[in-house]
Amino acid sequence: MSVTLSVIIPTLNEERTVGRVIRRLLATPFPGPYEVIVVDDHSADGTFAIERALARAAADGRITVVRNRTGTGKGACIREGLRHATGDLVVIQDGDIEYDPAELPKLLAPILAGRAEVVYGSRFLGARRPRGMRWAAWAANRALTGLTNLLYGVGLTDMETCYKVLRRGQLRSLHLQAVRFEFEPEVTAKLARAGVRITEVPVSYSGRDRAHGKKIRGRDFFIAVWTLLRCRWSRTR
Repeated sequence: MSVTLSVIIPTLNEERTVGRVIRRLLATPFPGPYEVIVVDDHSADGTFAIERALARAAADGRITVVRNRTGTGKGACIREGLRHATGDLVVIQDGDIEYDPAELPKLLAPILAGRAEVVYGSRFLGARRPRGMRWAAWAANRALTGLTNLLYGVGLTDMETCYKVLRRGQLRSLHLQAVRFEFEPEVTAKLARAGVRITEVPVSYSGRDRAHGKKIRGRDFFIAVWTLLRCRWSRTR
């Protein structure tokens, strides 16, 4: 089964890591054609310059860089990236090095083999507490994943994972509204309401803290809870 892949990378002030992430993506042996779409959320450091330089160096035009005029948020960046995506499948890759792009082919495999519709990369399959994940983040993840399972009758181990692989048309059909980190609960809730089965594959993780650029904040936990509740009882899909 031959398909094309769009890798969307939302970035904000990632000058220390974004170059490594993109180079690792370019070195990954994907099973078919792929494109990299970087959406820079108006970074104030050297991130955008690095992204443009790498795009120019990729003579095949594989890398597209889009820059927001103002900072919007991760969810808005993903929605913008989706406007530029042309692949059959879409996966989200953070601009830091918490997730290893070399593991993406194993997330694609169940879909390519016809065994799955949507694949999530779970940090909790094989690890009770992923490496580098602070206690507060661990507790928030456990609470949000548990609430997702309770509200939607799914059996996920890691709803908040960055690594989500699904078909481009399917993702667009969800009519996402997320602006910040509520992208994760919104896309999961809408997939569950549509009756889509989510398959999980274990992935490794190397967490970072606020001092090293972590941007999610305490208020995002409450926004995620509200998103799960709103999507559960919303009359629209």
